[in-house]
Order: sequence, then C-alpha cells, then structure tokens
Amino acid sequence: MTPTPDGPDATGSGSAQVIDVPAYVEGSWIETGDQLVRTGPYTRSPVSRAHQADDRLVRRATAAAIPAAAEVAAQIPADRAAILERAAALATERRDAIARRLALELGKPVRDGRTEADRVAATFRIAAAEARRLGGEILPAEGWEIGRGTTVLTQRSPVGVVLAITPFNAPANLLAHKLAAAYAAGNATIVKAPPQAPAATAVVVDIALDAGLPPTAVQLLHGGPEIGAALCAAPEVNAVAFTGSAGAGAAVARAAGPKRTVLELGGNAATIVHHDADVATAAAACARTGYSNSGQSCVSVQRVYVHRSRMADFLTTFTDRVRALVLGDPLDPGTDVGSMVDDDAARRVVAWTEEAARDGAKVPVGGVRTHATVTPTVIVDPPTSARVVREEIFGPAVVVLGYDDLDDVVTACNASRYGLQAGLFTHDVRTIFRLWRDLQVGGLVVNGPSNHRLDHIPFGGVKDSGIGRESPAHMINDFTITKTMHLRGVSLWG
Repeated sequence: MTPTPDGPDATGSGSAQVIDVPAYVEGSWIETGDQLVRTGPYTRSPVSRAHQADDRLVRRATAAAIPAAAEVAAQIPADRAAILERAAALATERRDAIARRLALELGKPVRDGRTEADRVAATFRIAAAEARRLGGEILPAEGWEIGRGTTVLTQRSPVGVVLAITPFNAPANLLAHKLAAAYAAGNATIVKAPPQAPAATAVVVDIALDAGLPPTAVQLLHGGPEIGAALCAAPEVNAVAFTGSAGAGAAVARAAGPKRTVLELGGNAATIVHHDADVATAAAACARTGYSNSGQSCVSVQRVYVHRSRMADFLTTFTDRVRALVLGDPLDPGTDVGSMVDDDAARRVVAWTEEAARDGAKVPVGGVRTHATVTPTVIVDPPTSARVVREEIFGPAVVVLGYDDLDDVVTACNASRYGLQAGLFTHDVRTIFRLWRDLQVGGLVVNGPSNHRLDHIPFGGVKDSGIGRESPAHMINDFTITKTMHLRGVSLWG
C-alpha cells in the first residue's frame, strides 16, 4: 500500500499530511481518477483521500473473487487459523496506527481507538480458534426405520464470496468480525468501506494481507450507496454482512435479494435501575459508557429508567460524573469524549435536545455544540413522545426517566421499533429472569449498562435491530452451508 504518515501518536491535532487510500482489487492497490477527501471532524482539515470505485472496478472485483474463493476453500483450517493468528499479532503491533487513524477520521479519542485495536486483535484470535473447530457430524440416520443401512455425514462448506459493508462508528473491529469469520469459514471477501473511515478500514485489510491472506482473498472498494447496492446485487456475491442504520439495512436487504444476509442495525438501548440497585455503581457505569465514542454506538446507553425512590441519588452521581468527562482533542490521551462524525450529526443531537427541553424536559448538563463536538448531555424526564425517547440519538446524550411500576418500563421498552440490547441493575434474581424473558431484545446485561459487548459472544437484535448474530462462531455458520453425504449400504450398527 502507498506509504502513509502514521508515525507515533502525538498530543496535538496531527499531521497536515493526507493519508492516501487506494482501492485494492485483483491483488493490487489501485489509484482511480476520482477521489473523495475526508475532512477530520475535529481537525477541520483533510485527513484521508479515498480512490472511488466505479461500475468497471466493481465488475473486476467480483470477477476476481470467484477464483480467490476457490483458493481459500482449498486451504486447510489450520493454515487459515495460523494466518488469522498472525493478523492478531500484527493488529497488536499496529495498535497506535489504528487508533491514530480513528482519531483523525472520526474524532474518536485515541484511548478508545486503542481499545478498538485491541478488539481487532482479539477478534482475529477468536476467529482463528473457530477455524480450527470446523467440522461436521454423523447424523442418526438409522434412528428411523427408513434410514436402515445408511450412514449420513455432514460438513460445513464455504458459501464462496462474502460482501462486508462496514459502518463508521467502529470500522476497524466491525470489519475484523466480518473479514475474519469469512476467511475462517473458507471464503473470499469484498469489503465496501464507509466513506467516513477509508484509512481506518484499509489498515485492517493491510494487516490481513501482511499476515498472509492470499492476495485476492480480500478486496477493498470505496464509494457511496450506489457501489454498495451494485455489490449486493452482484451474482458473484453469495452472502452479505452489513452493519449500519435500519434504513440502510432495509436497502441492503432489497438489493441483496435471496442472498444470505447478516444485518446488525440500529438500537435505542434502555438501562433499568431498579429500587434495590447499587445506584452509585449504576450511575458511574452509565456515565462512563453513555458517552464513549460520543454515543455513536448501537448499544450506547440512551434511555435510563430509574425507580423514582432512587432518582435523586442517581441524578446527583450521574450528572457529577458527566460533568467530569474531558471533552477535547481526540489525539490527547486524556480526552474522554472527542467529536461526532460530522457537523450534521452534532446539529441533530442539539436540535433533539432543544426540542425535548421545549416540551418540558430538564437539561442539567450539556447540549452545547462547537462544529462536530457536543458537550455530554443529560436530558431528564422528557415526554415519551420526544424524539430523544423514541428514536436512536446516536450521540453524546443520555435520557433519564423515572418510573414507579416495572411493568410500565417493560411496556415502554418493548414499544420501541428497536430491540438490540438492554441493561439492568438489580439484585433480585426473579426480576432478572422476568426481564430476560419479557424484554424484546437480543441481549440483557445484568448489573451493567446496555453498552457491553464481548467479541466471542453472539451479538444482535430483533425487530428493526437486525437479522442474525455477530461473533466469529455464529457468522461462520452464516458464511457456510451444510453439505450432506449419504452412504447407502453402510451401517454403523452392523
């Protein structure tokens, strides 16, 4: 890849040099005639330049993926696992480079960027372990009279070509999930990078190639929704893995048609603080995780329902913790909250906050915008009709609502069009199991906020929060098919 000015991290706003990000097709980095310059939301200056794909480059990439898929499928799982383990080691070595690119392109604090880089390494390592577990079964064919004298075996076989469409909010780790699982399963991958984070995407592709992936086993294209739609519809693509908004996910599903799809979409996560909770711990946890990555996470703490008997204590601790968060330069290791992805996103958060305040909510902290940066915001008791309650804020704002009856909270949570993940603070095991049963979500975090994820554990939601589950093991299932073989006249039983 073209050399780029990543260098050691600094505490200033970064180099004025622009990271050049070619496409990667047919085993070569390709510069195209059309480039899109990314302006850093915090630096307010150009930080990367992505070479845009066109229909011709899409055709080249999809055509090259077919023989590449056959090459990867021919590798034994141990060889794929060894390459993924080398990728994990390289991700650790390049931790600071990944974090710097995330800071420059997205305004993500370098502290959070290093954590994301650590998760990239972990995800490659987990996928390596899952590659070693690939196998099949002997099915109980002779458990029924019709199967007498027949032995049936299964194996997991790769689908062929996987399309990975990744979002801006965690572009490195969410690409690692898709790319590592696809390769572990024996597939070739075409990556469609988010326009906001081409350089942070390319560094993961570079790591995979340097680790030893066959040169055409991964291909990288840059472009807008039209490129994503063309790739989804391409007959050479056998499976699509997408992370993004619910609206974009619906468009992906329409373009993909009957292909296998894994869609990890939006959320409006609720965290419930029951009357028996450790309120100080709950408040500190919600303040710590509600504003990480400027709230730009599908499971970010958005709605906190607090039992009214504990509301005053919760708000005192919570607002004190939020005020203490350091807002500033994402390249400064001391920064807790950097900028949002762009000015429009920041304007939306402030507009929704002001709208809630006009409708009667209190805003004791935050709500001030400077370019793409918004001060961490607390919104107390807005009406349930407010957009900050109904829709996904995807920004550094947390809504706190009081409740008297837990049934009302369950009803309010389930009324949402989303159902990704929820948090619950309580010591009552009956309440825990009741909410695990009754909340319409893909996951419940007990004595932790909604913003909690382990990369080796299945992650995904219901309703408009998506289809399928992310984690290397579960995605390998989506990226493989079950092939059966019937051995007539061969019995395991004599």
